[in-house]
Amino acid sequence: MLNTEPETNLSSNKLHLAALILSAFAGCIILVSSCRTKTEYYMYDDFPKVPKTDIHLHIRTTDPVYMDFATRFNFRVVSPNVDSGHPWEEQLDTAMAIAKKWPGRFIFLGIFSADSFETADFAGNAIAQIDRNMRAGASGIKIWKNIGMVIRDKDGKYVMVDDPVFDPVFKYLEENKIPVMGHLGEPRNCWLPLKEMTDSSKSRYYRANPKYHMFLHPEAPSYEDQINARDNLLKKHPNLEFIGAHLASLEWNVDEIAKRMDQFPNLKIDMSARVAHLQYQSIANRERVRNFMIRYQDRIMYGTDITINPNESDPEGRTQTLLERWRSNWIYMATDSIQKIRNIQGDVKGLKLPKNVIDKIYNENADLYLNSQSH
Repeated sequence: MLNTEPETNLSSNKLHLAALILSAFAGCIILVSSCRTKTEYYMYDDFPKVPKTDIHLHIRTTDPVYMDFATRFNFRVVSPNVDSGHPWEEQLDTAMAIAKKWPGRFIFLGIFSADSFETADFAGNAIAQIDRNMRAGASGIKIWKNIGMVIRDKDGKYVMVDDPVFDPVFKYLEENKIPVMGHLGEPRNCWLPLKEMTDSSKSRYYRANPKYHMFLHPEAPSYEDQINARDNLLKKHPNLEFIGAHLASLEWNVDEIAKRMDQFPNLKIDMSARVAHLQYQSIANRERVRNFMIRYQDRIMYGTDITINPNESDPEGRTQTLLERWRSNWIYMATDSIQKIRNIQGDVKGLKLPKNVIDKIYNENADLYLNSQSH
């Protein structure tokens, strides 16, 4: 009779060894999972290392100090020209000069002049201006709040962006897949009494400049008029690649933005000069804002709307203002640190968005929606 006991012991030892290996392997899985969890989010110190795009930063000077500064902090700049009375040709020349020196780092949006909308050849001239901007290297076209808030027809009526006079121009932009950034209307605060404004900087501004406080001018188009006109434009031109500047002028309520995002698949937004409004809503319901940012992560772009003019008296001070804005916004978007934000009441806890969401909002989405020659 053969003795099978040693075989039994050997099998038992093998099973024990296998169990140890499986246990160790499981431990490795847990360790790797833990490491992944730890690296899923950026930290404050990652700010200068991560490639970023400020999609709404007006640089109107060829002084290299500002682009040097942006590059130092790993920013690419998109600088929209503005139809605010300064000749579009001069703005284009300046933008071309900066883009030539900073290829791939400085990108610009052109404009067409809307002031001559009542002339017989308006549409043809506007399209010619668009073509010249695009041939010069523009990545898209910016339209401004002068449409809806400044220019009037011969009878004194404000001309809105959905006016048929603009249809041939927007049809051309739509058919040629030229992105349009639209600053239409103003923050809802502009139509509210001073005491109801959610941003104290706006109440101070409108108190000092009552002519721009629309609450005092009921003869002008209402806030709802501005939003409806923009929505009508998107209905008429459903294939227009449209970036709604300043949270699409719906900064006061992320649910209202979400409604338009669902209604208009080609609508994207930038958050320039309106981050404080997201922060204000975060105080009341952080998760609502965070969920909004994650849900529409492919269609939101980061921007500041800071303007740097020629012959700035204090370039160092201007760059520090820009850096403070960049850093504060990064803390809010990428971390869960708590900040006190100037001009709004209450402590603001950061959204701590995942890395992949930060990468899209801060950089990748700009690549998808801008036809820059650098891409």
